[in-house]
Amino acid sequence: MGPRRAARSRRSALAWRSNKGPVTRVLVLWEAAGDKVGMQLSTLAMRLARPAIDFALPPRCAGCGVIVDEVGSFCADCWTKIEFLGAGGCRRCGIPLEATDADTCAACLAQPSPVDRMRAAVAYGEIARSLALRLKYGRKTALAATMARYMSVHLGDHPSDSILMPIPLHRRRLWGRGFNQAVLIARALAEGSGLHAEFRTLVRTRATPSLKAMSLAQRRRAVAGAFALAAGRQVSGRTIILVDDVLTTGSTASACARVLKRAGADRVELISWARVVRPAHLVR
Repeated sequence: MGPRRAARSRRSALAWRSNKGPVTRVLVLWEAAGDKVGMQLSTLAMRLARPAIDFALPPRCAGCGVIVDEVGSFCADCWTKIEFLGAGGCRRCGIPLEATDADTCAACLAQPSPVDRMRAAVAYGEIARSLALRLKYGRKTALAATMARYMSVHLGDHPSDSILMPIPLHRRRLWGRGFNQAVLIARALAEGSGLHAEFRTLVRTRATPSLKAMSLAQRRRAVAGAFALAAGRQVSGRTIILVDDVLTTGSTASACARVLKRAGADRVELISWARVVRPAHLVR
């Protein structure tokens, strides 16, 4: 390399390092514009690419896999097999109430839960169970957005400063599974609703055994004292919406709610994809 060419190279390098190079100036201006431009371009690109993607990879029913019109939806056959739960039922725990004018179930009247309201998108059945298992153990993480789509109907009447908070996993289980399905669902809910989500405020301080075959009393003992608020986190005066995939007895949510209310939370609710309505499903 000749002396003149070497001098030009050194000047170019100095210009790059001092942010005087033309490429660097473009990058600086792009960064100054913030994430808004990038998000708009990403949205535009997805909109333009959607027809081609749908042709190559058409949307499929989240239940059985047949081709459907819209991503995250169900075919007509699967739809009829899902028991969707609306805003009715017990005003506290959400359990369906039949043949009665009461708005609170006997269990909540006898022993109210520290969770102020529990709601689920669907009753726990074959298709609801299949989605939960495929997300949790089959690593079909796209199903989290499908679940969130149908759960979001229960978020319409919450204050804008409410916080979505997934039920945490112990680090040992998190390392083994690789992800927390409740975090994926909470993130999808936050993106769709605009509510803020916090993923590290509530922590599980000790591992607990599988609750699958336990009775209600055994579940309560197993999760007692298993949760805590992370150091330096504040929830005073806030409405917290816990997020989980399946609601069985509510023992885990109740343990979390006690921690949050001791820390000053004004209200604690739970929203889940599915809830057990029939006792026979508790051991499945």
